[in-house]
Amino acid sequence: MNKKQKRLLYRIIVSVVFFAAAMIFRFEKEIELILFLVSYLAVGGSILLKAAKNIYYGQVFNENLLMAIASVGAFIIGEYPEGAAVMLFYQVGELFEKIALDRSRKSIKALMNIRPDYANIEKDGQIIEVSPEEVKVGDTILVKAGEKVPLDGIVEKGASTLDTSSLTGESVPKDALEGDAVLSGCINISRPLYIKVTRPFEESTVAKILELVEKSEEKKARAENFITRFAKYYTPAVVSAALLLAVVPPLVANGDWNDWVYRALAFLVTSCPCALVISIPLSFFGGIGGASRNGILIKGGNFIEALSKADIVVFDKTGTLTKGVFKVSGIYAQNIESADLLEIAALAECYSNHPISQSLKAAYGKPVDTTRVANAEETAGFGVLAEVDGKTVLAGNEKLMRKYGIAFRQPQNVGTAVHVARDGVYLGYIVIADEVKPDSAETIRALKANGIRKTVMLTGDVKEAGDYYANLLGMDEVYSGLLPAGKVEQVEKLLEEKEKNKTLVFVGDGMNDTPVLTRADVGIAMGGLGTDAAIEAADVVLMDDQPKKVLSAIQLSRKTMRIVKENILFALGVKLLVLLLAGVGVADMWEAVFADVGVSIIAILNALRALKISKR
Repeated sequence: MNKKQKRLLYRIIVSVVFFAAAMIFRFEKEIELILFLVSYLAVGGSILLKAAKNIYYGQVFNENLLMAIASVGAFIIGEYPEGAAVMLFYQVGELFEKIALDRSRKSIKALMNIRPDYANIEKDGQIIEVSPEEVKVGDTILVKAGEKVPLDGIVEKGASTLDTSSLTGESVPKDALEGDAVLSGCINISRPLYIKVTRPFEESTVAKILELVEKSEEKKARAENFITRFAKYYTPAVVSAALLLAVVPPLVANGDWNDWVYRALAFLVTSCPCALVISIPLSFFGGIGGASRNGILIKGGNFIEALSKADIVVFDKTGTLTKGVFKVSGIYAQNIESADLLEIAALAECYSNHPISQSLKAAYGKPVDTTRVANAEETAGFGVLAEVDGKTVLAGNEKLMRKYGIAFRQPQNVGTAVHVARDGVYLGYIVIADEVKPDSAETIRALKANGIRKTVMLTGDVKEAGDYYANLLGMDEVYSGLLPAGKVEQVEKLLEEKEKNKTLVFVGDGMNDTPVLTRADVGIAMGGLGTDAAIEAADVVLMDDQPKKVLSAIQLSRKTMRIVKENILFALGVKLLVLLLAGVGVADMWEAVFADVGVSIIAILNALRALKISKR
């Protein structure tokens, strides 16, 4: 508890003590009144002051006024216990509200702890601590064991293990070796790392996360905006209704003034909109906090509401459902051993930095002896011509084979084929394909099991490759050979197909996904490796590039909206019932207190469930 909460708790304890003492002296009217007044003022003095200030500033109709009128009115008609109890239990509800909000904020403030306090940089032969904002791109920083990585960069020297849980929600540590990219906000667990900075602090991962979280409260869902508008008109309406209830029956039907005023006061206490005004925003706040703990950053309550209505989920392929890392998937040799074919191709491609060349060298798995290679010449869009062990080797695509008049085999496999020929003799081909992420197929199945009507894949690959991956993953539809503009066009067509009052979700990671992320009802970016533009355009950011987090985000949003609806129905249902009973004289002030404070506390505790989301 903070200081304000502790002070409120102390006032509640004092009020309870004097309330109990007053109940003991019920037969001593003067002593009873004094004790109840002390009990009342201990917790109600601040509420009366707020009500007076609000009236002075023209903000008349709010819950402070309702509580002030109801409690003071109870004292005036001689119902001292009810008057003190109204204010006492109202403040108990306020304490619960403050504690609940703190719990929600702590889940988000935990993310704020990823902000580094300093960076270690070498100056004049000494390691000194400087502000992360002072470090420039290209500088080398030292991150010692146990320290946070302050800026994004590449490991220049050293090897260690990183705790990425504050970013991704995953507890499994990640190895960091020389040449690996490292994101700010991680914690270096074991050994020192020298990291070359690739981004200034204001553009770093940790800075972008903090900015996203801080702005998430600004974008309210329709349910939140409705409750705000509802309270604005609801409060003056119930005050007017209570006034009519207190005055009309005695004047028209000669009713007992004390009885009808008491009913009106009970009506006022019951009608206080605290349960709705507090619990609905708290539910969305809790949903955003629970998601952030699981490596899912949602930019506002409005996106929780939209995500809960997901009908069609559209995926980009490369880097989203697949790793975006090309790997040798098959070697098809002709008149030569497979290992020898791979060796010749790796040697011929040894001077190239093309991703396909890197894949061949990785599959070869041995140091490449460049002394065996001479006169290597790379032609963009074709491949490589080089002398390997004194013989002329061609390694490239079909166009390279045709250019030199080499008869080649047509690959039957999905992927990029590297054809190899030596001294004019065709030796076979090697297929390099993108690797599917381990949880992609499982995610598609789970989405369908969770009510997603259609899953779609968009890709720039040729039709054969698109069909292959779509069948492998179990997608309902696939559209291949698409440029960025084509993806937007296809999403616009799918938007027309979605069911009424439902939403289309697009999941992507690359620069060319930015227009589609913006066009979809909800854009989800793979944030761990995604580009800045994609993260900026998205409404939801997944920090660890796992497709299964898409399912987690949808399930969390549905859970949050279910809690919101439960609170609205429960609060309105109980209040309407007690309002009717109070109006006809069946419900007294004690039932009214439950309809206000009791319902508020139950709604708040229910809202806190949104904070809990299982690690997936």
